[in-house]
Amino acid sequence: MNENSTPSADAWTGMVAIEDTALAVTDTGGTGVPVIYCNGQFATQGYWKQVIADLGPGLRHLTFDERARGKKSKTSADYSFEACVRDVDAVLAARGVDKALVVGWSYGAFVAAHWASRNPGRALGAVMVEGAQPHDWLDDAMEVRIRKLFKRLAPITTLLRPTGLTPKLSAAQQAECNIELGLLARESNLMPVLDAISVPGRYVVASGNSLGSKGGEQEVIRASLGKACERNANLEISAKVASNHDHILRKDFRAVADAVRDITALGRGAR
Repeated sequence: MNENSTPSADAWTGMVAIEDTALAVTDTGGTGVPVIYCNGQFATQGYWKQVIADLGPGLRHLTFDERARGKKSKTSADYSFEACVRDVDAVLAARGVDKALVVGWSYGAFVAAHWASRNPGRALGAVMVEGAQPHDWLDDAMEVRIRKLFKRLAPITTLLRPTGLTPKLSAAQQAECNIELGLLARESNLMPVLDAISVPGRYVVASGNSLGSKGGEQEVIRASLGKACERNANLEISAKVASNHDHILRKDFRAVADAVRDITALGRGAR
């Protein structure tokens, strides 16, 4: 057994209670290295389907839907970023997992970076897909754009809510989550977090724009990773792929899976 593997666990799907809410969780079980996946801001665990299929059953895959996301996760009084980080611990504790490799896309990449940074003795590595890029992209004008975007999307997101494809949050709540992310992304806030990651970290970055961005904004943000990798030798850009931010997990899932394999092959994690 790999030193970072876990005792054999049965596959399990159910609800994990935390604070005033409960999260829908899936654990593939097995004895492989545990990998926990952190979703995009309003995405669901289903986004990881192709990545997990490519990696196969040799790893133990844990996915979950954040508060008020998906069909089953319950609502909460707290949708803050800190609540999302606490939820990672809650899922791992509920499934009896101490050490894990954490993988995150977009918003989830920030969660992955923070969790790895705060848990040097538990994190086996971090894969950050199209997120956790230290750049000051939030200003007053951007805040206005964010609020207008979610207000404009409200009729569609409300209509789709019963399907689980959109969150059980109001337009204002979604905007506040995105604005908080902009504050967390500022170089003065995020760079110390990235500096403190003491386990292997791999970035997978996309090309082009994402929903709500325009011009070359997204590429400017991605360029900030060069400085982060220069400052911390544990961090590397594993791949830059052709797909955009929104489609990367579907079109370039192999690049994400390869980054996970790269870290598990190092075999160091908690050493």
